[in-house]
Amino acid sequence: AQFRRRFRLEVEAGRKVGGFHAAQVVDADPDAERPWMVTAFVAGPSLELILTQHQALPLDSVSVLGAGVAEALGAIHAAGLIHRDLKPSNILMAEDGPHVIDFGVARAIDDPGLTARSGTPGFMAPEVLLGQPLTSACDVFALGMVLAYAAGIRPFGLGPAEAIAYRVVHEEPDLTGLDPQIRDVVAACLAKEPSERPAPARILELLADPEPPGQWLPAPLATMITA
Repeated sequence: AQFRRRFRLEVEAGRKVGGFHAAQVVDADPDAERPWMVTAFVAGPSLELILTQHQALPLDSVSVLGAGVAEALGAIHAAGLIHRDLKPSNILMAEDGPHVIDFGVARAIDDPGLTARSGTPGFMAPEVLLGQPLTSACDVFALGMVLAYAAGIRPFGLGPAEAIAYRVVHEEPDLTGLDPQIRDVVAACLAKEPSERPAPARILELLADPEPPGQWLPAPLATMITA
């Protein structure tokens, strides 16, 4: 019963979200004997898999990644939802750009009970870790972490999840080595105060290239997508 309830919520959340960079729900039946959901097929590996094999993306690819995920977050927030678990494994890297998936823990922005700690260690905002009321700004923090990771930087260092969580709450991120072209965007996303983080529309504005390259990923990664 608990699985069916969560599954139904994921279906409802996915159906609300529009936008090109969020995987669309095609059809679903959460009440079937074996509950099922069909989403648009995204041909490509996850960002997590790419980073496992290639460590970091070039700057141009990180910028396209950030713009695409910002567009997806804008669509998610416009639907009145907070994703709450944005991370590399929930971003699929396709030929036409990144696509955000997995609305399993998405919740309505106006949900009065939206203080439950949910997310993945290393990508949770300070207010999530402190159990404070959540806003869509927690997704922006996660986006900042995703962009830093994609560029090969760990803003709050390595170590046990508890140690990283402590630094997220109490210390400033170390963005040494991050290219100046995206450093300010990442720093703004990682602001401790949720109200100081930029909206997804502003991030999209800062990162979008008016003349994007025909192939947004270098050849070895494009080959991964083809495979």
